[in-house]
Amino acid sequence: MNFFRGVMGGQAPGPQPSGAETIQRLCDRVASSTLLDDRRDAVRALKSLSKKYRVEVGSQAMDHLINILQTDRSDSEILGYALDTLYNIICNDEEEEQDENAQKQADDLGAQFTDRFTQDPEHVTLLLALLEEFDFHVRWPGVKLLTALLKNQGVQVQGIILVSPMGVSRLMDLLADSREVIRNDGLLLLQQLTKSNAAIQKIVAFENAFERLLDIITEEGSSDGGIVVEDCLLLLLNLLKNNSSNQNFFKEGSYIQRMKPWFEVGDDNSGWSAQKVTNLHLMLQLVRVMVSPVNSPGATASCQKAMYQCGLLQQLCTILMATGVPADILTETINTVAEVIRGSQVNQDYFSSVNAPSNPPRPAIVVLLMSMVNERQPFVLRCAVLYCFQCFLYKNKKGQGEIVATLLPSTIDANSISAGQLLCGGLFSADSLSNWCAAVALAHALQDNLTQKEQLLRVQLATSLGKPPVSLLQQCTNILSQGSNVQTRVGLLILLCTWTSNCPIAVTHFLHNQENVPFLTAQISENLGEDERLVQGLCALLLGICIYYNDNSLENYTKEKLKQLIEKRIGKENFVEKLGFITKHELYSRAAQKPQPIFPSPEQMLFDHEFTKLVKELEGMITKAVHKSSEEEKKEEEVKKTLEQHDNIVTQYKELIREQDAQIQELKEQVSSASSQNEQMQATITQQLSQIQQHKDQYNILKLKLGKENQSQGDGSQVNGLQTEELTQLRKEVEELRKEYTLLQTQLSGKDELINTLKAEGSVGGSDNTKLLKELEALRSQVQSQSAEIDCMKTERQELLRRAEAGASDAVPDADGSSDAAKMAELESRLAAQTTETERLKEEAKMSSESRVEMEQQHASATSTAAILQTENAKLQMDLQESKKEQDDLLMLLADQDNKILTLKKRLKDLGETVDDEDDLDARDQTDDDDEEEYYEDED
Repeated sequence: MNFFRGVMGGQAPGPQPSGAETIQRLCDRVASSTLLDDRRDAVRALKSLSKKYRVEVGSQAMDHLINILQTDRSDSEILGYALDTLYNIICNDEEEEQDENAQKQADDLGAQFTDRFTQDPEHVTLLLALLEEFDFHVRWPGVKLLTALLKNQGVQVQGIILVSPMGVSRLMDLLADSREVIRNDGLLLLQQLTKSNAAIQKIVAFENAFERLLDIITEEGSSDGGIVVEDCLLLLLNLLKNNSSNQNFFKEGSYIQRMKPWFEVGDDNSGWSAQKVTNLHLMLQLVRVMVSPVNSPGATASCQKAMYQCGLLQQLCTILMATGVPADILTETINTVAEVIRGSQVNQDYFSSVNAPSNPPRPAIVVLLMSMVNERQPFVLRCAVLYCFQCFLYKNKKGQGEIVATLLPSTIDANSISAGQLLCGGLFSADSLSNWCAAVALAHALQDNLTQKEQLLRVQLATSLGKPPVSLLQQCTNILSQGSNVQTRVGLLILLCTWTSNCPIAVTHFLHNQENVPFLTAQISENLGEDERLVQGLCALLLGICIYYNDNSLENYTKEKLKQLIEKRIGKENFVEKLGFITKHELYSRAAQKPQPIFPSPEQMLFDHEFTKLVKELEGMITKAVHKSSEEEKKEEEVKKTLEQHDNIVTQYKELIREQDAQIQELKEQVSSASSQNEQMQATITQQLSQIQQHKDQYNILKLKLGKENQSQGDGSQVNGLQTEELTQLRKEVEELRKEYTLLQTQLSGKDELINTLKAEGSVGGSDNTKLLKELEALRSQVQSQSAEIDCMKTERQELLRRAEAGASDAVPDADGSSDAAKMAELESRLAAQTTETERLKEEAKMSSESRVEMEQQHASATSTAAILQTENAKLQMDLQESKKEQDDLLMLLADQDNKILTLKKRLKDLGETVDDEDDLDARDQTDDDDEEEYYEDED
C-alpha cells in the first residue's frame, strides 16, 4: 500500500482505498499524464494488479492499454507492460487448481474480454504489427497475448489474421527467432492458429513450415527430444490431418523420407521416458495421417509406395518385432503398419515375409495372431492385431489364399503353428472375444474371394476320439445351435453370412444339414429380449442369403420352398422387421464409419466395418427376393438368362474386339517398323545420291584439269621444239616397250613358278629343266654382253685418260661429247615428258577406278578392269623408276667424262697440241652412235 500512496501523491495515513479505486486512479493517470515515465509507472502498477483484480483491470483499463499500444510505440518497456497486462486479463490461468465452477467462470471471463478486444479488427492488426518488433520485452508478451486470443475466440481471430496483409507470414517468422522461448511460444501460437482452418493451414505449409519444423525436430533430438518436439509434431498434425493439399505437398517435397530416422530404435529399449513415448506416439499418428483410409485412394497408394521405398515400413516392422517396447507404442505401431500395408500389394507381400527374431523364426503374422487369441493380452492390443490382419487381407487375394491354405489337409504342418491353426483355436476357445476376433479374421480371408470360399469347404476338424471329423462349416453351425455367448454367436453368424454370400456351393453345403434351417426359423420367430435382437437379425440375414444365392440343387430347400417356409413360420413382414434389427443397432453406425475396430469395451465389440458394407448391400436384395412371387421369380430367371445370353454375346464381341485390337496393334507395329526402314532407306539413298553427285563433280573437275594439263603439255612440247607426231610416235614406242616388258615379266614369272614346282616335287623332267636352264643362260649371256659393253666403254675412257697423260695425239678424246650431252638432254626431256604422261595416266586410271567402284558397285567387270589398270600402272612406274635411276647413273658418268675431257683439252692446249673442232667431234660421235645401234641390233 505504500506503493499506492506514492502513486497517489503521498497522502497521509488514513482509510485505505479499495482495489477498484486504486485501479481507477491508475487509469486516470495513464490517460492524463504527459510524461512517459509517469505513464510507464502507472502501467507497471496495473500489471501488478491485473491477476488479483482481473475484472476491474479488464473493465476499466483495457481501452487505455490499447491506446498505449497505439501511441507509445517508441518505448519498448511500456509496450511490454501493456501487453503483459492484457495477457493477464484475457488468459485463463489453467495452472491453478480451481473447481469446475470457478474454472468455467474464468473461461467465460476470458471469452468476454477477448470478444471486447476483437470487436475492432484493427486491434489484432496492431498486435501483428507489434510482433515485428525484435525487442524481447515486446515480442514475447505479444506472442502470448495472440495465443490467448486464439484459444478464446479462435475462429474470429483466424478470420482477422487471414485477411491481414502478410499476417501469417509475420507469424511464421517466429520460428526463425534465435531466442528459443519466443520460437517455442511461436509453435504454440501456430498450433492454435491452424486448428480447423484449411486456408491458414495451406498458407503456413507453403511458407516452408514443413522444412522448418522437421529441422527443429532433428535439432532437438527427434524422438528423444523434449516438449518442443511434441509441439512441432502437434503442429504438423494440424497441417496434415484432413488436408489433401498439404499431404500431397508433404509427399512431393520428399518429407516422408525424412521421417524414417525417427523410428530408429536401438536394441536397448529399457527406460523409455514419458516424453519419448509421447513423441513416438505422435510420430506414428503422423504416419497414419498420410495413409489414412479416409484419404483418396490415389494419394494413399502413393504415400504407401514412398514409405516402402524409403525403408520406413521396414523400420516400423523392426519396432513391431522388438522387445521392451511399451504396450501403447506397440499398439500404435501395429495400427500404423496396418494402414501402411492396407490395399498395397507390394507392402502386403513384404509384411508376409517379415519374421520374428525367435528360434525357430516365426512369421510376424503368426506372432500377432497369437497375441490376438490370447485373452491375457490388453484389449486395445488385440483390436490392433485384428485391424492389422484385416488390412493385410484387404484386396489381397494372394494373402487370402495363403491363410486358407494353412487350414487345408495337404498343407498342415504338425511341427509348426500356422495362422489357420491359431484362427481355428480362437474360433472354438472359451473366450468369447477370441471367438469373435477369429471369426471376423477368417471372414476377411473369404471377403470377395469365391475360390477361397469353396476351398474352405474342404477343411475337416477332429472333434473327439472315436468320432468322424466334421467340416468347419458344420462345426460353426453346431456351436451356434448350442446357445453360447451373444458375442460368440454374432461372430459365427458374421463368418457364415460372409462365407455363403455370392457362393451357391457354400449355400448348398449349409442347407444340406437338415438342422440348420429349422434352427434359423426358430431363432427368427421367437420374441426374445433386447440383447438377442441382433442375433435374430443376423439369422434372418443368413436365411435370406440362402434364398437369394440358392441354385435350387436341393429339392427340399429350393427358393420357393424357403419363401413358403418364411411365410408360414415367420411371416414376410416379421422377417423383414427382424432383418432391420441389424442396421438399427447402436453399434452398427459406429462400425460403419471407419475400418479400424474401436470399441470402449470388449462386450461392445460386435460389428465389423466390412460386414456393415455387406449388410447394406444385401438387405435390399433379400427383401425383394422374399416378397417376389414364383411368377416374378420365373420372369426374373428368364430375364437373367436373357441377360446372360446378352452377356455372353457381349463377351464374345469383346474377345473379338480384343483380337482385332491386337491385330491392329501388330499391324501398327509393322507399319511403324516399315516406316522406319523406309526412312532409313531414303536416308541411305539420299546419302548415296549426294556421294554420286560429289564423285561426278570430282570427275568433271579432273576432266577439266586433264584438259588443261594436255594443253599445257602441248604448248610445252612446241616450245621445246617437239612436234605432235614425234610425241605420238614416242607414246607408241613406250606402249610397245610396256607390252614387251609385260610379256617378259609374265614369261619369267611363269618359268620361276615352274622351276619352284619342279624343285618341290622332285620332278625328273630333264628336257624341260634343260630348256629352262638354256633360256636362263641366254638371259644371263645378254646381261653379260651388256656388262662387257659397259666394260669396253670404261676401257676406252681409261685409254683416253692414259693417252692424255702421255701427251700422245691419238689420245685426244672425241669431239662428240657436246653432241652426246645434247642427246642426253633431249632424252632426258622426253623421259620427263613420258614420266608426266605416265603420272597423268596413273592418276586418271586411279580416279576412274574409284568412281566406277562407288557408282557401279554391281559391275564386277569394271572393278576388275580398274584393278588391272592399277597393276599395269604400278609395274610401269617401277620400270620408269628403274630407267630413271639408270639415266641418272649415265648422266653422272657423262658429266664426269666431260669434266675429264675439258681438263685434257686444257692440258693439250697448254702443251701446244692441236685440238679437233666441234664438227669433227660431232661427226665422230655420229659414227659412234651408228656403231652402237648396229651392236644392239646384233644383240637383239
